[in-house]
Amino acid sequence: MKYYIIAGEASGDLHASNLMLALQEKDSLADFRFWGGDLMEKAGGTLVKHYRELAFMGFWEVITNLRTILKNIKACKADIAQFQPDALIFVDYPGFNMRIAKWAKQQGMATHYYVSPQIWAWKENRIQAIKRDVDHMYVILPFEKEFYEDKHDFKVHFVGHPLLDQIEKRQEICFEDFRKKHALNDKPIIALLPGSRKQEIAVMLSVMLSVVRDYPAYQFVIAGAPSQDEGFYESIISNSPVIDGEAGSQVKLIQNDTYNLLSKSHAALVTSGTATLETALFEVPEVVCYKGNVISYLIAKQIVKLDYISLVNLIMNREVVKELIQNEFNSKQLKQELDKILDSDKRDQLLMEYKDLKTKLGGVGASQRTAELIVNTFHQHNTQ
Repeated sequence: MKYYIIAGEASGDLHASNLMLALQEKDSLADFRFWGGDLMEKAGGTLVKHYRELAFMGFWEVITNLRTILKNIKACKADIAQFQPDALIFVDYPGFNMRIAKWAKQQGMATHYYVSPQIWAWKENRIQAIKRDVDHMYVILPFEKEFYEDKHDFKVHFVGHPLLDQIEKRQEICFEDFRKKHALNDKPIIALLPGSRKQEIAVMLSVMLSVVRDYPAYQFVIAGAPSQDEGFYESIISNSPVIDGEAGSQVKLIQNDTYNLLSKSHAALVTSGTATLETALFEVPEVVCYKGNVISYLIAKQIVKLDYISLVNLIMNREVVKELIQNEFNSKQLKQELDKILDSDKRDQLLMEYKDLKTKLGGVGASQRTAELIVNTFHQHNTQ
């Protein structure tokens, strides 16, 4: 079978790459062409465009880059038409993917959506387009099945969360080997996960670094995004007014080893996104942080009707991890919340909550279940 896959950010690249590996197990003749990232390219096939050229975060950023986005949509349609896939698979990234899905459905192509757009958060009216343009939807959060089927009468498949697969298959490394590998000292680690896009990293990391001086007993380790180079992070660190001398020696950067970092961390400061769930699944006490463009934030506040921004709290439907959003994300409050999760009582409570979270997400095997559904659907269609 020929598969065309579109993922527009780091988390999509991760989930799509695992799906590709699962599809290869089910279909020995799988032929992939895709928009994605390094992990998908490693899985095999032809990378058309890297997600680093596609990631525009926030309403204002989308508006100012609209010409580039429209150009990309046109190029994508032309490439799909030439490839003529047996299955067109969208991975999250709804602003782009829903436009392609509408066009693809008009061309009579089979459309599959893996990792649903978060229409339960905003743009719920997208349900009409999804019903019209998406043949098969595979959801990874337990409450999404209820949302689609009970509220909107649209059948979906709950396949479980693919992060469970990714974490399950990783190879464990002892702290001493990890420390030597990255030239770290033996102090306990506070991990910094500032995001994957340049604009968010620049904002988030500068505030995260502002508390380093307050914790001389710890070392702070930045998880570098695979799409960004080391020099970008070093420029932020060197320009931080509070990072010099002894404080500078407390901050390290590692790249392409985030899961090993989380498995060895005592606590973490995490930018809102998939990383908040990853951190919880590694049972690391965390503070969730978010600060975006003021215009984008004000617009989002008017249209996003959610009580929480982190996946951990959304899945649990209560505040499990503390969220510092926009103006609340400052040095003073960040230190206050970090102090709390370094306290043993709060840590014990969080760890119990994390166990409940894992139960809600179901077991491993999301990629395999989704791959089997996609392949079986194709065969069923061809035998009718």
